[in-house]
Amino acid sequence: MDIKNLLTFIQVAELNSFTKAAQALGYSQSTVSSQIKQLETELDCQLFERIYHTIALTDQGREVLKYAHQMTKLTSELENSIQNTTSIQGHVRLALADSLSYSLLKDKFVEFMKQYPDITLKMIPAGTEELFRLLNHNEVDMILTLDSHVYNTEYIMVKEEKITAHFVVSCHHELSKKDVIQIEELIQYPFILTEKGMSYRRIFDEMLAEKSLEIQPNLELGSTHLICSLVEQGVGVALLPEYVTHQSVKEGKLKYLNVEGFQIEVWKQLLYHRDKWVTPQMEVIMKYL
Repeated sequence: MDIKNLLTFIQVAELNSFTKAAQALGYSQSTVSSQIKQLETELDCQLFERIYHTIALTDQGREVLKYAHQMTKLTSELENSIQNTTSIQGHVRLALADSLSYSLLKDKFVEFMKQYPDITLKMIPAGTEELFRLLNHNEVDMILTLDSHVYNTEYIMVKEEKITAHFVVSCHHELSKKDVIQIEELIQYPFILTEKGMSYRRIFDEMLAEKSLEIQPNLELGSTHLICSLVEQGVGVALLPEYVTHQSVKEGKLKYLNVEGFQIEVWKQLLYHRDKWVTPQMEVIMKYL
C-alpha cells in the first residue's frame, strides 16, 4: 500500500474536497482522483460518497481513516528514529477564546520556543461559534474553548476543566463590604465586561434575561487582564474567570462578590476533529496546552 495514497486520502477527508486536497498537496485533481481510486481498488471498498459536487466519507471510509492516521503516524515516527533526530518541526493553527491567550503565553512559552524552535504556532482568537466553524472547515488544527460544556462525538476531547467566573470589585469598593448582594442592586453599578456574546458574558446576559433584566456596561473590552487592572483601580464591577483574578484576590487587590442566585461556571476544553490527522507538532502543542 502506497503511503502517498493514504496521505492524499487524509487530505481529501479533512478538506471534504478533491480540488482543495490537490491544491494543498500540489497535485493535479486527476492525480488525487487516481490515488483515491487506487486505494479503493486495493481495499475493495468505496471510501467516499459522491453526490453532485459534494463528497462525504462512507462508514468504511471513516474506518479506513482511523487506520490511515495510525499508519502515517508510525511512518513519521520511523523516519524520525532512523534519522536519529529529536527535532520536531511544522506549523500548528490554534483557535481559542481571546481571554485565554495571555494565560497561555505569560509563563513558560519562552522555554517552550527554545525547546522547539522549528514549531510555528498561529493563535486565532474567536467566539465559540466561529471556533467550531474554523475547526469543521479544517481552517485550524485544534481549538481551546471557554463556554458551556461541549458534548459531541465529532470531536476528540484532549482535556477539559471547569472554570468559575466571579463578580469582582476593588477591595476598596463599597460593595466589597457586603456579605450578600442582590443582582438587581449589582447591575446599578458601573460595569466593565468582555464583548457581548462571548462565553461567560453570554451566559450572564441569558441569566439576566430570565429575570427580565439587562445590563449596559460602561466599557467593553476583549482583554480580561486589562479589565482586571482597571477594576483593581476602582473603575467598576467586572465578571471574570477565576484564572484571571485569583492572584489579585490573593494579594488583596480584588474581592469576590457573593451575588445571590448567580453562580456562573464555564468549561475550558481543548479538542480537535475526530477526522484530523494528529501530527507530531500538534501532539507537542497539545502537551504544552
